[in-house]
Amino acid sequence: MEILVAILFGIVEGITEWLPISSTGHMILLNVIIPLNVSDDFYSVFEVVIQLGAILAVVILFWKQIFTFGKKANRHPLAKKGILSYVKGDIFVLWIKILVACIPAAIVGILFNDYFEALFYNSTCVAIALIVFGVAFIVIETVHKNMHPKVNHLKQLTMLHVILIGVFQLIAAIFPGTSRSGATIVGALLIGVARPVAAEFTFFLAIPTMVAASGLKLIKFGFNYTGHEIAVLLTGCVVSFLVSVFAIKFLMGYIKKHDFTVFGYYRIILGVVVLGYFLIFT
Repeated sequence: MEILVAILFGIVEGITEWLPISSTGHMILLNVIIPLNVSDDFYSVFEVVIQLGAILAVVILFWKQIFTFGKKANRHPLAKKGILSYVKGDIFVLWIKILVACIPAAIVGILFNDYFEALFYNSTCVAIALIVFGVAFIVIETVHKNMHPKVNHLKQLTMLHVILIGVFQLIAAIFPGTSRSGATIVGALLIGVARPVAAEFTFFLAIPTMVAASGLKLIKFGFNYTGHEIAVLLTGCVVSFLVSVFAIKFLMGYIKKHDFTVFGYYRIILGVVVLGYFLIFT
């Protein structure tokens, strides 16, 4: 039974991790409706580590855009000869920007993660974050409707751009329900980044962010898992990977013709549902 529930969690994670609708909000609702019959400590690990499957989908789908090494098709080598000639300079620079964007959330996460979890990881805060950022999507898309973005390619992202996007990711790290992808996309749109570029950079930014978050959880919990727990964890990861492949492809195709307004309305509705449910039944 728990394997079936883990499959359901993997499906929800794979969809909601990449669409800007908050995986945390959906996980909270799902765990209330169909809870995993595991310890609280293991569930806190499961809901984070399951994201590794989603991350693997990004790595595979965007391998050519993010793999830094190779002689073939290396148009911008760091050097003409030697080991550095195997390093793709443009991708190397992109990774520096990604890591710079991770700094704000990394510092705050390492120092205050437990504090913020205790303070904000509850249904009320999640619901409010869903609604607030839902409204933000609608407002920003309305204001930017007839505006042309200034940044239309990843190469055009400056250090200032990525630091500002990193600050928005920090907001998501503090307030669950904000949605990491939602926060970074909103931040990118505000500073004039085109939707496809904002989405791609958000995907890449997730790689070190989620790997680090999963690593911290695993270290805190330890590695003393039962065979059942390993099966549940692996099932969730595999399913989230498979579903993420389709979710990412859908989002990249969707934003070529549409804006994010529909996700804003969805977030508001979900936020009201979460808030109403916990006010009535708790």
